[in-house]
This record gives sequence, structure tokens and C-alpha cells, in this order.
Amino acid sequence: MTSFPGSIAFDEYGRPFIILRDQDRQKRLTGIDALKSHILAARQIANTIRTSLGPKGLDKMMISPDGEVTVTNDGATILKMMDVDHEVAKLLVQLSQSQDDEIEQAGALLDRGIHPIRIADGYELACQTAVNHLDKIAELFPVSAENTEPLTKVAMTTLGSKNY
Repeated sequence: MTSFPGSIAFDEYGRPFIILRDQDRQKRLTGIDALKSHILAARQIANTIRTSLGPKGLDKMMISPDGEVTVTNDGATILKMMDVDHEVAKLLVQLSQSQDDEIEQAGALLDRGIHPIRIADGYELACQTAVNHLDKIAELFPVSAENTEPLTKVAMTTLGSKNY
């Protein structure tokens, strides 16, 4: 029987969550060490994908945990099948998947006979509409050099859910 490094608790809606012990002793990378770690993760992803690009791109053989073999030189497929733990690497994988989804949507529009310029203009219009909506719902707060507390609260909230 394996020991479990925590305990299970339940929130106000009855959903279970895990409380991990010894979190205060875990080492967290900060400063230049964190930056170096992020750069190293991005480089490793780039080096994996780099050799699959271009007319002389090489195929990669990917083996899933259950033994299924996939041979491909498609960067998005390679990234999707990679098992990454680093948060920056995960962001790169998510970015490639998001971009792949947009390409598929654009391909469907091309198949319907819509000109590529119109598709690009549509994406630009959608982006502008989203930005305008965000401007409408955004809440402003005063920022000054004398009172940095609001910025500190924003930073703590933003970084509180990250594993950096």
C-alpha cells in the first residue's frame, strides 16, 4: 500500500480536494533561476520541433504510454503527444493546439468558398470586437508610485495559481 502525501477535504458544495502536506518545504524557483528554467524548457520544445520543419523535415516516432506508435512530422501533433511537466512548455503546447484549431476552422471556411482575405478580415474583426468588449467590462483602478498595494494584489492574485 502506498502512502498518500496529503488528506482529502470537501468544499462547501461537497466536491473533494486534496490538501498536500509539506508544501512550505517545496523549493520554488524565483528570479534568474526561474527565467533560466523557462528558457531551457522553451529551447527543448523548439529543438524537438525544429528538425521536423521544412522540406527536409524528419519524421518523429512517438510512442504513447499504452504502446500506440505514431510517426509524424506535424509539429502540433508532436507537441500534443509530448508529456510535458514544465508550465512554460505546457503553455507552448496549448498555444500550438489553439493555433491548430484556428487553422481547421479557417480550412472549413475555405472549403465553403470564402476567400482567404475575407477569412483574415473576419478574424481581425472578431479580435477587435473582443477587445472592445473587454474595454467595456474592464474595471479600472488608480495606480500611483506612492500606493503600490493595488498592483501587489493583482500580482499576487495572478501568480497565486501558477507553479512558477
